[in-house]
Formats: sequence, C-alpha cells, structure tokens
Amino acid sequence: MNSRSFAARLRTRLRTALGVLAAVIVALTCAQSSGQEAQAAGASFLRTATPLQSLEGAVSWLHSPPLTPPALQGKVVLLDFWTYSCINCLRTLPYVRAWADKYRSLGFIVVGVHTPEFGFEHRPANVERAASQLGITFPVAVDSRRAIWQALGVQGWPSLYFVDATGRIRDRQVGEGGYEEAERLIQQLLREAGRTGVPRDLVAPQGTGTQAAPGPMPPGSAETYVGAARTEGFRSADGGLRPGRTHDYAPAPALALNEWTLAGNWKVGDESAELQQAGGRIAYRFRARDLHLVLGPAAEGPPVRFRVRIDGQPPGADHGSDVNADGFGMIDSHRLYQLVRQSQAGRHRLFEIEFFDRGASAYAFTFG
Repeated sequence: MNSRSFAARLRTRLRTALGVLAAVIVALTCAQSSGQEAQAAGASFLRTATPLQSLEGAVSWLHSPPLTPPALQGKVVLLDFWTYSCINCLRTLPYVRAWADKYRSLGFIVVGVHTPEFGFEHRPANVERAASQLGITFPVAVDSRRAIWQALGVQGWPSLYFVDATGRIRDRQVGEGGYEEAERLIQQLLREAGRTGVPRDLVAPQGTGTQAAPGPMPPGSAETYVGAARTEGFRSADGGLRPGRTHDYAPAPALALNEWTLAGNWKVGDESAELQQAGGRIAYRFRARDLHLVLGPAAEGPPVRFRVRIDGQPPGADHGSDVNADGFGMIDSHRLYQLVRQSQAGRHRLFEIEFFDRGASAYAFTFG
C-alpha cells in the first residue's frame, strides 16, 4: 500500500470521526437545552396557571349554596368531575372523600362537579340519591347541562382540577390512579398558602363494592356499551341489533372473548336495551376479575329481579356486592351494579344474567 495514500485515508477518517463527535456534542447540548427549557416551561405553567373563571351553569347544588371563584379565594380547591355510574369515578371516590376529611381544617375544600353520561344521570333527584348512598358530604354542582365541563375543557371521567389559594388552576389529572401525586400536590398547595402543620403522610382508604380498587392485572375486557349508538361485539343467531324497535332476539350459540348476545324480547335504543317481556337474558364472555353492569328499572316501574350465572353455575364465592352466592339480586334504581368479583382472574368466563320481570334496562359493561 502507498504510504502517502494510507496517510490521506487516515486523515479523511479522522476528520469524519471528529465530525461525528462534534455532531454528538451538539445533539447532547441541544437535548440538555430542551430539557432545561421543558423544566422552565413547567415552572412557568405553575407561575402563570389559568385562573378559575366560573362555576356558573349548574342546575342545582348539593350540600352548599352556589359557589363562586371569589367565595373560594384563600382556599385550596379540588374540583372532582364525576358521574355516579362511572366505575373509574367510584373507585376514585374513597380517596377524594379521605382528602376532604383530612385537610378540611387546613382550608382545603372538595367541590364535586357531577356531569352526566347517561340520560338518567341528568335528573337532580337521582344525583342527590346517589350522593347520599355514596357518603358524599362535600359540595356538589349538578352540571346536567355540561356548562362547567365545557367551560373548563374537561375530557373525561374522572377529572381532578387542582386550584391554589389564589384561584389559579395549577394542575389537572384525568382518569383514576395517581393518588400519591395528587395528595402530594394538595400538600404543596396548602404549604404555599401559608398553612402550618400540613401532614406528610398519605391516606390509604379501602373501598368496598363498586368502590373497591381494581385488580392487580389489567382486565382483558374493555367497557362495552349495550345501546346501539356505541356498541361493539354483539352477536346473534338471527342477525345484528334492530335499533328503535322491539324484537325477539335469538342468542348466539357460542361467544368468543368480548362478544355478547341478547335473548328474549328487547327494544334497543341509542343508550340502552330495555326488556319488554320477563325471561330475557344477556350473556357476555369476558376476562377480568370484576364485572359490572349499569342497570335500571323501567321509568316509574317496580324493582326487577334477576339471577347471575358464571359458566352456567351460581357464582358462589365469586359473586359481586349486588348479588348473593346463589346469583340472585334486585334492580332498585339506575346505577352501576357489581355482579362478579372473583378472587382471581385470568381465564375466559361466560357471564349470564336472566331477568324475572320486564322493564330492565341495560346500559354498559365495565370491568376491573
């Protein structure tokens, strides 16, 4: 090999290596700068957070006269957007109640904003009854027209908005979980407000029934709506759903995972399916520890009796809080019913519910 040619090649490779090294240094510098800018942006958000403008538009209030941002000045406020048939809201509720009790004497207040999903949740009397049954004593704005929801740009249930003592929205959290971060932020905002003796420990409530924490493994089945507007996975021996009219449904002979079927005389609307004659059934093949179903009786109608089976048998020890070990239960109001709570989850199970009376309305399955 020519020594001069070798030296030229060596210089070329050296210049290339130095160029790559320089590019890496520049990239690292840019990344560090971006990280610093991101941190600065976060700090800036906390300094220039959005003021809480209004809580107007509620059709009524529970446990309080209408509250306004000026009336809440000086207090640290948690706005909890919820709806009473939402499993995620119900599982968050033990923490929200515990925070309301723990920090009340330090100038902290929870304001629930009940924004409905289903038609029956628009009625203030239903919200008041549900709040009483759920042990809610903090103020609740009944936001049936979604005025407060829309004003704050809320995206889903539950949503927690954290407001500091100067009336600025400092952070928000969408969905259940994140309880430690949420409580640490409450403590931080109280200290910023000059409160002394703010605890450093964390609450650890133990919810029961529909308020119990979800299982350790994510469910293999997702929320499934029964109403025609949003349903998925429906199977039948005689075709699909017949929205808007009464039909005698023949159940599918077999169901795969996350498929469901109707049997009997049902009228399916956009939100729900209403049983027209006694003896109707719903079946769903699921994989999860817990199975819940939003149910209600016919308007102004009597309670509806039902029985649950799992894989053709009474649930026994795997029964939910709204049925007994033999699988029997009663629909007494529009709400979320816990029908299955297993000690373990993992395998496919066939859930069946049979209604002994007409008038049952089924809205949505949820799992945990």
